[in-house]
Amino acid sequence: MSFDVVISGGRVLDGTGAPPYRADVAITGERIEVVGRLAGAAAETVIDATGRLVAPGFVDCHAHGDAAVFDPAVQRAALRQGVTTFVLGQDGLSFAPGSAETVAYVSRYFAAVNGALTVGPLTVGELLGGYDKAVAVNTAYLLPHGTIRYDVMGPSPEPASRDDLARMLRHVERGLSEGAVGLSSGLEYLPGRYASAEELAALCAPLGGLPYVTHMRAYGPRAGIGMAEVVDIARRSGAAMHVSHLHGPADVLLPLVERALGQDVDLTFDTYPYLRGNTILAMVVLPPEVPGAEPGRALEMIASPELDAWWPTLDDVWPRLTVSHAPGLEWAEGLTMVAAAERAGATPAEFCRRLLTETRLEAGVVSARPDEGPKGEESVRRMLRHPSQTGGSDGIYVGGHPHPRGFGAFARFLGRHVRELGDWTWEQAVVHLAGHPARRFGLADRGLLRRGFAADVVVFDPAMVGDRATYEAPRTPADGVDDVLVSGVPVLAGGELTGATPGRALRP
Repeated sequence: MSFDVVISGGRVLDGTGAPPYRADVAITGERIEVVGRLAGAAAETVIDATGRLVAPGFVDCHAHGDAAVFDPAVQRAALRQGVTTFVLGQDGLSFAPGSAETVAYVSRYFAAVNGALTVGPLTVGELLGGYDKAVAVNTAYLLPHGTIRYDVMGPSPEPASRDDLARMLRHVERGLSEGAVGLSSGLEYLPGRYASAEELAALCAPLGGLPYVTHMRAYGPRAGIGMAEVVDIARRSGAAMHVSHLHGPADVLLPLVERALGQDVDLTFDTYPYLRGNTILAMVVLPPEVPGAEPGRALEMIASPELDAWWPTLDDVWPRLTVSHAPGLEWAEGLTMVAAAERAGATPAEFCRRLLTETRLEAGVVSARPDEGPKGEESVRRMLRHPSQTGGSDGIYVGGHPHPRGFGAFARFLGRHVRELGDWTWEQAVVHLAGHPARRFGLADRGLLRRGFAADVVVFDPAMVGDRATYEAPRTPADGVDDVLVSGVPVLAGGELTGATPGRALRP
């Protein structure tokens, strides 16, 4: 027997939840041909996995690599954690489908999250075509509701008319036909915030079994509001539901999840194993009446006295914010808002207004949660142990000092939550990080090590795998994953990129 690649001597975690077992994995072309004992099999490439675990490549259910995925450093960061697929188009905002004006809006408004693409108009098919075999990891794409709404209605806060809905629905139908794996929304961002449950349910109608993925309208102690809307949309549309970054407090969230499941909602959610978030500064600090989707008007309001009474209400927020992305004010990146203000000789409110103005609302921040501490950590652990959980990094790669989750989340799942804390067994981890998300997003030939499946394979050392990225040094690559294949091609060897770019734009 002769194969292109044989991974020998390891213990296989096949993604079904079965315990690890001794087996070799043989690959021909892009597919797995054999999982079993293969003594003496010949292969062009042999990877010795002795002492290591062999698993299907992990699917990052929530990644903001829409522009950054072309950066080899980002690909290396993902692969060093065993991530072979990014699900993009998150939070209702990305680059397709849209006119040149829409692409420019998203590139400006969400620059601190997704980065920017400068060329429009852009269809879903064209965007996926740009990813296909151009990078080392696979990409899957959610249709972004906010982008579609802006393309049809601009920044208008008005309810969608029947004609508006018809035009948005055509975008959804075409995007699905071109390979999108679902529909996403960002109901704290603009213009997604203006959508009603009725509008969102109407756009879910063509999804079939693919999910509606939502950054809900409210989280934390107010998550009941967001989950009630999720259930409403599910009832109206019959679509599968997936909630983004559902972390805590667990005492609030887990009963809401169980109630939705008890009402026959097809519900999953993703979490990342950290207590801080990362987003655009404008969303954190500006009141709802400031039209962030219209930078000119928003900046006029920020400079005017009409918000003078607003800024003092944020005194408890400033210590929790660290500047992650500040084009033109890069010296502030990595400093807390309080420390940056002190260095600038200003109050935090004054410096925040300067930051918003000089970056034209592009600034990003890492934000600490009020419940950061042992109680918050326990909430994260309880959420990830729920069987409906899937792994997502919410990785942001923009700015000089992003959140470490893009460089460490999946390695932290394995090193801390499996090896150290025992929240999952190794076999449960691979279900949560590979098998379960692949099924959720319609990636029928990924997520398992099985004959005929695509050969996305990660080989890792269970004693060494772990995250090294911290809030102080967020771009530090993870340890313990040295060999990764995508579609049968080695893309990481000895912990370094091989230069191969076999990553596919995946379609359901």
